[in-house]
Amino acid sequence: MKTTAPKKAATLHDVAREAGVSLITASRALSKPELVSDKTLERVKLAVAATGYLPNLLAGGLKSRKSQMIAGILPAVSVAQFLPTLQALTDTLAQAGYQLIVGQSGYNQAREDALINTMISRRPDGLFMAGLVGSASARERLVQAGIPVVESWDYSDRPVDMLVGFSHLKVGGAIAGYFLSKGWKRVGIASADDHRARQRCEGFVATWGREVPTAFVPAPSGLALGRQALSQLLAQAPDLQAIYCSSDQMAQGVMIEAQARGLRVPQDLALCGFGNAEFSAHVEPALTTVSVDGRLIGELSARLILERCAGHTPQQPIVDIGFQILERASTAQNP
Repeated sequence: MKTTAPKKAATLHDVAREAGVSLITASRALSKPELVSDKTLERVKLAVAATGYLPNLLAGGLKSRKSQMIAGILPAVSVAQFLPTLQALTDTLAQAGYQLIVGQSGYNQAREDALINTMISRRPDGLFMAGLVGSASARERLVQAGIPVVESWDYSDRPVDMLVGFSHLKVGGAIAGYFLSKGWKRVGIASADDHRARQRCEGFVATWGREVPTAFVPAPSGLALGRQALSQLLAQAPDLQAIYCSSDQMAQGVMIEAQARGLRVPQDLALCGFGNAEFSAHVEPALTTVSVDGRLIGELSARLILERCAGHTPQQPIVDIGFQILERASTAQNP
């Protein structure tokens, strides 16, 4: 069977030939349209449409030292709590003419390092991280690259460059304090095994004052793993009064498993999640959770990157946005 060779991409020469102008005029019309007449500009635009020409943004970026691209690395785009951040980041950057290119690390350090190396090789104008840069070698590469970097959804007083986030240790401590205020003594933790979730567990235990029954499941966690976690916890401690879950998705799975076992929430088992997912206020009973303004993280991160891209030094390169415990029906009654 005869195969058709891939069509060769149109070049600027093709555009110039189609428009009946010189190569220099075609280039000027696309890069600095204010320098050519309206008639010439219109001819070049029609030629671009006719040939299907796409400008080589990388080549243009090498001349201007700007790619108009910001790299973003997330553990997983399927995690609901990151979606408002991603949307706000994309929208704010787009308003300034920048595009966001996103990669997923899969909660894997080696993959994160490889992604950072790949992103840097594409010469982005900045980098956004959902989390902290995990390895010393990656931190050093980013410093050498000399591009704006914003780490987020975590906290450090020594970021690579800039940071918009909050302390997961404090979140865990606040949840433990909330449980203590309820008078509960037999409590447990259902947690994903990623770094930030483990930090919240550490903060919880530090405030509680002793170890508590804990079930760890792979990240990202979801309904099935939440059901699995409750099974593990009840095998350790059948008389639990309350459970902190490292995500609202996991808490929903725990709730489903509890109800399947005939346990009433919150009368027999109180539940608290993390992330304030959209569904958490609408399940029955409504889920107590920790709210973090993910959209604000995205907006502030974009503004910091844009400020540095413009050659300015941000007055506040480290922003702690804090968090809030939202009490709902899943913990409203004391068993």
